[in-house]
Amino acid sequence: MPSVSNSSEPRVQGDKVTHKRAAISSFWRLPRNVYLLLLFTTGKGFQLSIAALTLNYYVHSLGYQPDFIGVFSAMPAVGACIAAVPTGMLVNRIGRKPVLLLTAFLTPLMLALCALVTSAPLLLVANLIQGLVSTAYWVTNLPLLSESTTQEQRVGVLALNSFLLLGIGALGNLLGGAIPEFVAGLLHVSAGSAIPLRWGVFSAALFTFVFGLPLWLLQEPRGLDKATSREAASEQANEVGDVRAEQSSTWLFVKLLLPDLVFTMGEGAVVALIQLYFVLRFQLLPGTLGIIFTISGLAGGIFSLTAPLFVKRWSKLRLVTSVQYISAPLMVLIGFAPTLPLAITGEYARSFLRTLIEPVYAAFAMEQVSDRQRAILAGCYAVTWSIGFSIGPTIAGWLQSSVNLAASFVFGGFCLLLAPSLLLLFFGKKNTSMQ
Repeated sequence: MPSVSNSSEPRVQGDKVTHKRAAISSFWRLPRNVYLLLLFTTGKGFQLSIAALTLNYYVHSLGYQPDFIGVFSAMPAVGACIAAVPTGMLVNRIGRKPVLLLTAFLTPLMLALCALVTSAPLLLVANLIQGLVSTAYWVTNLPLLSESTTQEQRVGVLALNSFLLLGIGALGNLLGGAIPEFVAGLLHVSAGSAIPLRWGVFSAALFTFVFGLPLWLLQEPRGLDKATSREAASEQANEVGDVRAEQSSTWLFVKLLLPDLVFTMGEGAVVALIQLYFVLRFQLLPGTLGIIFTISGLAGGIFSLTAPLFVKRWSKLRLVTSVQYISAPLMVLIGFAPTLPLAITGEYARSFLRTLIEPVYAAFAMEQVSDRQRAILAGCYAVTWSIGFSIGPTIAGWLQSSVNLAASFVFGGFCLLLAPSLLLLFFGKKNTSMQ
């Protein structure tokens, strides 16, 4: 027995090495669409980080208070909520490529408009439209990446997507802080004044436009319509089974979307106003603010690449819920931190954990439904995100103006305790099947 066992060990180890090499090789041999989408994601990450740093700051420089800025921050989410389902229908009618090209052109146009207007109604309308036209990215990106990868590749590719969006894209915080400082030096004005910050928003718009140009090379997915028609034909063979499947799918969608709605409300209450919080609490200028959030985003993005390693040791559900529970007290810590270093430490820890579960949560959700339902689910997630990021910042802005700056972080922490509790309630019994 020992001799047989010993002789089999090298063979087993060799099989493992061969399997790992094959997995790595298949990960790098990806369709061209994946690389084009990842490139656009990189530009989107720069746009989001620069705009997050400068846009609310710009509105604040015009003299508006946190309660209005909270409503202003909610406008893109409201626009996404309105446009999510119509965008999905438009994608089915004219294809994904034209819709992505439209968002690559119209999003920077609307961002530039946000930087040019100063009156409250025009600011709200411009940011609302910016949210409307940005929806196409969120509705199409995740399904396209999921459809273009195998199950072994999926978490890795989605982790890379998160790294580019939140990690590499976080380098935009440096530009978001440096550009206003540079313009302020040329004009001999404060970097926190309107004109320097306006140029920061312009730079955010430029990144989306430039990185969207390669989308002209994107190819419409083929074979999906045939697969969909085969599924439809199979379902029509049994009407009773079709009704039961529809009822089951509806309940499954509710179980997936309700925890995400609560989670995004908590995230929206903190993330949408986190840069402004540091400005009001610690009186930071754009340059310092940019450095802080560049380090946070880049390090968090790199950490997200370790998601496949964590998934091998724990189930996706266990990893997601554990991180959400841990993130709740971190939010409270940021809000009540008496010093800037402690607040930064709490924000870094929260950011690292958040980026870690981003690809895991996405893969978990996409694997619960069929290929035909993924685009629908992605559209529904865009709706829950938009509702959460409209309600969350609105409540946060009111709490910061009416109670204190820390109150919004308490609300966010409560949401991050409730969301994983709902996930465990709905999917906890099937935990072993979701690894």
